[in-house]
Amino acid sequence: MTKLNQPVSNLSVAAISTVSPLSHILKVAAPLLDSLLGINKLRNIYLSNNLSGLDKQEFSEKLLNVLGINVLGAQGVINKIPKQGPCIVVCNHPYGMVEGVIIAKLLTHYRSDTKVMANVGLKIFKEIKDYFIFANPLKPKAAINTSAIKQCFSHVKNDGLLVVFPAGRVSFFQSEKQRVTDGEWNRLAAQLALKTKAPLLPVFISGQNSSMFYRLGRIYYRFRLLMLIRELLKIQKRSINLGASNLLTPKLLNKFEKTDDINDIARLLCYLNDERFVTPWQDDAQSMQLKAIMQDVDKTKMTSELASLPNEQHLLDFKSYSVYYGYQDQIPNCVTEITRLREITFRTLNEGSGEPCDTDKFDATYMHLFIFDHKNEEIIGAYRIGQTDLLQKNSDVSALYLSQMFNFKPSFINQQQPCLEMGRSFIVQKHQGSYHGLLLLFKGIGAFMAQNPRYRTLYGTVSLSKLYDPRSVAIIDHAMVNNKKGVNANTPFNNKIHPEFKDFISDHTLNIDHVSTLVMGIEEDKKDIPILLKQYHKLGAQFHCMGIDRNFNHTPGLLLSVHLPSAPEKLLKLYLGDKKDGYINHL
Repeated sequence: MTKLNQPVSNLSVAAISTVSPLSHILKVAAPLLDSLLGINKLRNIYLSNNLSGLDKQEFSEKLLNVLGINVLGAQGVINKIPKQGPCIVVCNHPYGMVEGVIIAKLLTHYRSDTKVMANVGLKIFKEIKDYFIFANPLKPKAAINTSAIKQCFSHVKNDGLLVVFPAGRVSFFQSEKQRVTDGEWNRLAAQLALKTKAPLLPVFISGQNSSMFYRLGRIYYRFRLLMLIRELLKIQKRSINLGASNLLTPKLLNKFEKTDDINDIARLLCYLNDERFVTPWQDDAQSMQLKAIMQDVDKTKMTSELASLPNEQHLLDFKSYSVYYGYQDQIPNCVTEITRLREITFRTLNEGSGEPCDTDKFDATYMHLFIFDHKNEEIIGAYRIGQTDLLQKNSDVSALYLSQMFNFKPSFINQQQPCLEMGRSFIVQKHQGSYHGLLLLFKGIGAFMAQNPRYRTLYGTVSLSKLYDPRSVAIIDHAMVNNKKGVNANTPFNNKIHPEFKDFISDHTLNIDHVSTLVMGIEEDKKDIPILLKQYHKLGAQFHCMGIDRNFNHTPGLLLSVHLPSAPEKLLKLYLGDKKDGYINHL
């Protein structure tokens, strides 16, 4: 630290430009403008706290301490940033000045190769100019901007960490959106990420400027620039929260052909970290008393039951695995073991009943389609399937399990024709890493439908475990539901979602890649949307509504239906085999 007789930074309007045509006028009017704009107060803070000449990290820390700014969530951001290699951090711009200092100080402490693309106005503090690559967003064609873009590209190309505020200017009140938010994001960060194969990290910075700032800004946009220093001084004694999504890796970014898509997804993920829209699940699962799992069923009893099943209920074989279907009165021991394995599997997803096994009255009336491993004499996965024409012989919709979750109107498909109600699916944990379990279940379903071609449509729910963040479930709900006719949830899923998401879906035709990328950006463990959801989507499913299953630990479930004859040809061949043409042509 070097102390100088004169302050290192000349905090005055007169020092802004020495080459501007207005420089003479600025020098004459400087005392008045310094007072009006709050520069005098800032200068007093600078001098009275001996900030002059400090190195950039010490200066930033002391300035934030003097202003009484408490930064929360810093470690969560640091944990998401690679220790080395190229990376681009994109942030919203709520204040206009202080966020650049906060981010620069925080990330430089973690990685000394941090550079922040910032407004040339921050040159006012010479002590911290080394943090920044300066640009002038008010003059897009200015030479300084061309130079800044080249510096940014070079920095990232040389494995540096770059921070960009893509809005380029402070957030403002937008009358068409009726809220304070960033203006349109510049695509520079997204373009740099694609060119340099650098990951993107969206970071949200909480807070707003004063209401006066936004009122005057609506009168004339340049008033916002003039008020920035006064707003900086108003931030005193405030906590600012930082929130980061997961890294958008080059692999994720390559899913999208358009830079606009990447830019808009990064912006949305940034705003989805706004703590005002982050609500945890109700703490009902942890209060549940989990009973001990029941003893496993005698294997010889199960194999004996399988041997007694009619041949047509033995649907297919693959290596040591066979797929069967049966009813509780035919295979009571197999069904009991299925309920035991269901409870074990569902507990790992925070969905268990808490009872020794997962069972209810519907196990006695529904069909059970399951995979049996002859080598180890064990069941590895199953579906519970309701045949609606058999269950509703007296038009009693209460015979359907999902009538507890949804109000099925006469126009819904299960009231119009024979359908299969799919539910309670599982694959035991040790087989969840392989594809063959789910494939065998779907081939088994295909074989059963080929045997019983009156069933053209299957419907059911995909459970969205509470291991998912509520934001992810809300995104899946808003993005996937495409046909609400004929049904509504008895207990709807209600979770507020950031208005930026509504802006996003109004500007984009959402596809499964959008939803997948957003969910992987939100989830702490980076998990994707459920594989079963992807599978139904590939089959051409229609998604009807999201409901809460009050009988299943209040787990959200997304109701869907698949008209199997309309599924893609490739999948029909896979699941129906040589029975495909006969099934499709059935009248």
